Amino acid sequence: MNDVIIRTEGLQKHYVLGAETVRAVRGVDLTIHSGEFVAIMGPSGSGKSTFMNMIGCLDTPTAGKYWLDGQLVSTLSEDELARVRNQAIGFVFQTFNLLPRATALHNVELPLIYAGVGGKERRERATEKLRLVGLADRMDHKPPEMSGGQRQRVAVARALVNEPALLLADEPTGNLDSTTSEEIMVQLRALNEAGQTIVIVTHERDIAEVARRQVHLRDGLIERDFLNSTVETTV
Repeated sequence: MNDVIIRTEGLQKHYVLGAETVRAVRGVDLTIHSGEFVAIMGPSGSGKSTFMNMIGCLDTPTAGKYWLDGQLVSTLSEDELARVRNQAIGFVFQTFNLLPRATALHNVELPLIYAGVGGKERRERATEKLRLVGLADRMDHKPPEMSGGQRQRVAVARALVNEPALLLADEPTGNLDSTTSEEIMVQLRALNEAGQTIVIVTHERDIAEVARRQVHLRDGLIERDFLNSTVETTV
């Protein structure tokens, strides 16, 4: 586990709200290696979601540097950033972000459509990822016909369909009950054990305990960064 996939140096994000400047992230130095499972934790206002948006290339830093898989992100063009978001990073959100009138299969196919992949290959790859998350029997179902846990697994399959180097999950269990949350985390753990690099943002301690490493933010700075010794890893 030597390849660095995420490296930040002095990463900052400030927002101007009227006469006030909010320093959401105030200088974060962090290195994450390929194959790690990292939980970014912190109370509301700690900067964890802002930090996730920056490493997901959804927002630009005010100051500092960010390298993704060896590339200095600030040097990438808008087209290159769009390609990174579509192909190098898979996103899983608290609210699932699925198309309600589309089947699970079509929802998972969407990133491949944007990537210009042909119909036959799209269906094959989307089917493979739905099987991977245990939804082979739900491919033709639409989100309203599925449970919250099933919808989140569709979202995980969609995030994985382009074989991204990095899977980012922002409060992935926030809308789920405790039993379903545990099922999703078991799924993510299995993906990590198969080699997938995963970074999750959560404020729930029991969810973070599934990750091998925890990074705690407070007031826009890293407060603690440690390995969870209770988690075995095969990566």
